[in-house]
Amino acid sequence: MNIIMAKRELIFTRNKYFKSCHASTLIVLHNKDILTAWFGGSHEGSPDVGIWISKRQKGKWNSPKKVSVHENIPHWNPVLLQDDEGRIFLFYKIGDTIPGWYTMVTSSVDYGDTWIKVKVLVEGDIGGRGPVKNKIIKLKDGTWLAPASIEGEYWDAFVDVSCDFGKTWTKSEAVPIKRLNVDSINNNEMQQENNPEFKGRGVIQPSLWESETGIVHMLLRSTEGYIYRSDSKDGGRKWCTAYRTNLPNNNSGIDLTCLDNGVLALVYNPVSKEWGPRNPLTLSMSYDNGITWSDILVLQNKENDNEYSYPAIVSVGNELFITYTWKRESIAFWNILLD
Repeated sequence: MNIIMAKRELIFTRNKYFKSCHASTLIVLHNKDILTAWFGGSHEGSPDVGIWISKRQKGKWNSPKKVSVHENIPHWNPVLLQDDEGRIFLFYKIGDTIPGWYTMVTSSVDYGDTWIKVKVLVEGDIGGRGPVKNKIIKLKDGTWLAPASIEGEYWDAFVDVSCDFGKTWTKSEAVPIKRLNVDSINNNEMQQENNPEFKGRGVIQPSLWESETGIVHMLLRSTEGYIYRSDSKDGGRKWCTAYRTNLPNNNSGIDLTCLDNGVLALVYNPVSKEWGPRNPLTLSMSYDNGITWSDILVLQNKENDNEYSYPAIVSVGNELFITYTWKRESIAFWNILLD
């Protein structure tokens, strides 16, 4: 597939509404408008950080507005979802620390103009149930899968499964990791060079896709300098041992979308260094279910070591929609049309 149109813009004037922003999410609404959300405030982890949204209508972004209702507690990592009826869900974390955060959810029936019924997603949650950064996917059988992870002494990824359109959630088994001097997990499916022992904390923030009915895959942010992958044959309940791809990873967020024709589009920082620079930011495509990848567009080049990170990507037909953190000062948006 080739790019026939690509346009970039900033959603809002930098530093106008807050000093710092990060971790955007977006959806294309049923009426073709685009809704995005992110967290913003003094700095990440500050008690004044809240969830903000903006809507793109007739080619222009509305002024951002703050939608969170919890005072004096940091907000993190919003995730948007639109169900088949047009109802919009907004998931986000709150908590003074990442290991101690928990997930809230609210909903809207008027395309994000008003929000109702703010509640804890899973009672008793500590560490973060539901989507941690990337979007929920809907399987062919109607099941919702929320890509989740926890960040404590070790990092572990899992999936939250809902068979009743988000009313209740069941936690999958954690993605197995072969940890140095900790685990001795055997995995006969992968060669040893693709399944090394982890020296760092682990994997978090999965991004999901379904290749066949009930056959689900994830790419994962890792502490090992590479993006890792795991696969499930039972709709996301159990996962194979995480194995290394050839894609570099700087221990920063990634996201992908599966087009209608099965082509995958991934946005990531192609930097193979633990806590490496969060630039450049690149769009890559896979035509073989994620086995091989080809970079097709650099979304942001290196510029004085500025940060371009934490992408979110969705697709409608042959059209891609992308948001990401732009220097922590604004959220950038790309609209890309493929042939």
